[in-house]
Amino acid sequence: MGILRLGYLEIRVKEITKAAQYYTQVLGLKETARVGGKIYLKAWDEWEHHQLVLVEDSSPGLSHMAFRLESSDDLAFFENKLERNGYRVERVAGADKYELGDAIRFTAPSEHRVELYYNMTIVGNGLPTINPPLYPDDLLGIHPPRMDHTLLTTADTPASLHFWQEIMGFRLTEQVVTPEGIPLAIWLERTRTPHDLAFIPGKPGGLHHFAFWLDSWEEIGRAADVLARAGVQIDTGPTRHGITRGHTIYFFDSSGNRNEVFTGGYWADPRMTPITWTADEMWTGIFYWDRREKGAFISNYT
Repeated sequence: MGILRLGYLEIRVKEITKAAQYYTQVLGLKETARVGGKIYLKAWDEWEHHQLVLVEDSSPGLSHMAFRLESSDDLAFFENKLERNGYRVERVAGADKYELGDAIRFTAPSEHRVELYYNMTIVGNGLPTINPPLYPDDLLGIHPPRMDHTLLTTADTPASLHFWQEIMGFRLTEQVVTPEGIPLAIWLERTRTPHDLAFIPGKPGGLHHFAFWLDSWEEIGRAADVLARAGVQIDTGPTRHGITRGHTIYFFDSSGNRNEVFTGGYWADPRMTPITWTADEMWTGIFYWDRREKGAFISNYT
């Protein structure tokens, strides 16, 4: 029982048509629907209907995030557990959510809106299931195969750690701590990867970035080529993290939401002792190769 993985994000964008063009032509996601003022997108090798939903708004940022559950019984399990711990939970009927079954909705201590669901319409990856080729012929841009993780901001890191670890069943893989041992930033997983969800200090409800997976360091370099050719602002990279050991490049969508493509990392054994970085070595953890402070990387988010 429990959370299976990060399912999808709904993000706010300033000009939805321009944003859709960026996400389909540059990032290379596939559009699956335009319904009710929203645009639904998927990574090519995902089987579910969408991993990203665009909604137009005057300011960019995260509208809500959703996690897929391992079983239908988990809806009632988490509904009861959240309510026992003092959280208000709303049941959302499948008929009220496009291409989704029943879900529950609540607000986390970090003031992020969260949904949990079990069923989403399956659309496949565009490949036959008998003797398939390696990938479809119509891929554009960077074309990551799947969504990977998101990093959010919180005004109370210890409270977020307690909530996601003790109530939601995530495992802590890495943390940055103060000299007193208080967590400043945390990385959490449900999929045996270095992180599915992470938090750094910042305003409640903030979105630092969300990331899609690429299969190799060479593909990270190719992503940089695609971004440069498209005139997209690269934030930092290609580079490597000490935290997670991942290879990465960060960049911004047309509204200012930070994106990442990511590869590497390690298998997160559920019995592993969490890795701790001291605050004085935080920038080594973030940018392992150059180990220099880049304050705007932390302070610039939506």
